[in-house]
Amino acid sequence: MNVTERFLKYVAFDTQSDENSESCPSSEKQKLLGAALVEGMKAIGIADARMDEYGYVYGSVPGTAEGPVIGLIAHMDTSPDCSGKDVKPRIVAYKGGDLVLNEAEKIVMKVKDFPSLKWNEGKHLIVTDGTTLLGADDKAGIAEILSAVEELLAEGGPRVPLRLAFTPDEEVGRGADRFDVKGFGADFAYTADGGTLGELEYENFNAAAAVVRFKGVSIHPGSAKGRMVNAMQVAVDFHSMLPANERPEHTEGYEGFSMLHGMEGDVESATLRYIIRDHDRFKFEQKKARFQSIAAYLNQRYGDGTVTVALKDSYYNMKEKILPVMHVVERAKAAMAAAGMNPVTVPIRGGTDGARLSFEGLPCPNLCTGGENYHGRYEYIPVEDMERCVEMLKHIARP
Repeated sequence: MNVTERFLKYVAFDTQSDENSESCPSSEKQKLLGAALVEGMKAIGIADARMDEYGYVYGSVPGTAEGPVIGLIAHMDTSPDCSGKDVKPRIVAYKGGDLVLNEAEKIVMKVKDFPSLKWNEGKHLIVTDGTTLLGADDKAGIAEILSAVEELLAEGGPRVPLRLAFTPDEEVGRGADRFDVKGFGADFAYTADGGTLGELEYENFNAAAAVVRFKGVSIHPGSAKGRMVNAMQVAVDFHSMLPANERPEHTEGYEGFSMLHGMEGDVESATLRYIIRDHDRFKFEQKKARFQSIAAYLNQRYGDGTVTVALKDSYYNMKEKILPVMHVVERAKAAMAAAGMNPVTVPIRGGTDGARLSFEGLPCPNLCTGGENYHGRYEYIPVEDMERCVEMLKHIARP
């Protein structure tokens, strides 16, 4: 089975994670893909392939030469931001211009909105019908890892020992929660969870979640003067006091942001949910402190207990853990070059399982998989880029 066939098989599984669930995995349907992966891994010679009670899939490939034990990791779940059910992929020989995904629904991927199309002219793009995401994030990573392993085993020759892991719940920030780092047994690892061909990432956001709750006083509006406290209005006041230029739609590169991610409420109570991101740890802490200071101001204005803020850190910038072991990054760069890529290191404007794992003692930069426009209906991936990524992974495994 080649990488394209694998990928098309995997995207048929609906594996959306559920940010409102407290179970692990957050959605049981992720285990359906996990079970299929175990079966497929055993079929290509990974005898110890297994899935644990939490939905984590593990396996190992013995080495034929001396060298470090290298881990290769990808995640099984897809983003809750867009449906991953009944994905209808197709392969398009792309010759340029706007790409019609669904003529009946008038869903068109336009070059002006998605300029990455320009550098993928002449390739075969796997796209959806525009009603779901595709699932290249991160089923492409899984397909590429297993295709690389299958080819390595078939070709023979020298290779270092490999450890494989496919995780649930990365998209809701919990992919490393129950990862068995010690049992995994790798000296270092790579997540195959990136995007554009040639990108290599070892810097990511420091990340936190904020839940801001507002308590109001409901009074008949006809006699509300001086008595009503409208929780929704206080929530509006809170949000308006956050810097408008620090929203995702106004930031890029190393610029951080605070993003309103969910909202609900009525006069008596309201809740705003945010994600907070910054590459710089000091600026990250400043952003969190701003939430507390705004809450303190509004409590002075409306009364103690009107606003409460719950902050929870999700992960930190892995850069500080990678800098002492830069040979891991250099190995990836050499593998990319050997596979015909032009390696470019870029900061992740997000996070990966590798960020958490790096802080747990497993240095873990992030490798490209070739996909574009993740988390939405305009997601696509070139067949040729997946094939190139397979070659990259094979070079990483060579001593």
